[in-house]
Amino acid sequence: MLIALASPRVASSVEDGLDKTKQCLADAAARGAEIVCFPEAYLPGLRGLDFEVPTFDRAQQEHVLRVVSSWAREYKIATIIGTEWHTDAGRHIAAVVLNANGEVQGVQTKNQLDPSEEPLYVPGRTRRLFEVNGLKFGVAICHEGFRYPETVRWAAVRGAKIVFHPHCTGSDKTGPQLTQWGATDAPYYEKAMMMRSRENTIYFASVNYAFRYQESATSLIAPSGECQAHHPYGQDGVLVQDIDTDAATGLLASRYAPGRYQESRAE
Repeated sequence: MLIALASPRVASSVEDGLDKTKQCLADAAARGAEIVCFPEAYLPGLRGLDFEVPTFDRAQQEHVLRVVSSWAREYKIATIIGTEWHTDAGRHIAAVVLNANGEVQGVQTKNQLDPSEEPLYVPGRTRRLFEVNGLKFGVAICHEGFRYPETVRWAAVRGAKIVFHPHCTGSDKTGPQLTQWGATDAPYYEKAMMMRSRENTIYFASVNYAFRYQESATSLIAPSGECQAHHPYGQDGVLVQDIDTDAATGLLASRYAPGRYQESRAE
């Protein structure tokens, strides 16, 4: 199966973000991808960082969902769109999964927030698997996949062949200028990507914004833990890659034995 990882630049407005989303969808579909994933909270943007994020209420949420759904249907491509998601509990960071008919399969919220995000968002409380054209997958959002390996293993032990990882690391103003993927002196993020794949024997697809100073690349990690491909640092565009679902055996995830972690009590 061909999958696409979209790495657009930060949007200046919701409509600008929609324009960039459409360009990525068209590109991914033209290159034969069956599913495309966007970065964390791309519409309207992740709050609390060094770029402006426009207001985004339930009416705008519904508008974005309606428009992106129509494009998924037009281009016949399943879409994982990173967005804000308003519920009665408050404002979530979420990924909405649409099938190639533009129908909503479900929503995965970010359940493990970074401490800096707690004043701005509320955590979700549930996890779920998704399926597109026979491909079972999970979604773990940024901090979850980088700091909480169990969020990825949850999907892997339930048969996921790949976990998509929308994230946001870097800046357009300042930061490291990375040139080598997985370099020892670079931030730890790319090493964590390798481990989420290797420790579960599944694919891990990590999707970042196209910042000028990225701290991690948009990357596809093979079940062996090796980086199969990554998008060039600082460049916007779409990474399209073929995945071999037979190689994603989930072997190490299937050997997880939680019953062996019972607390020992003194007699």
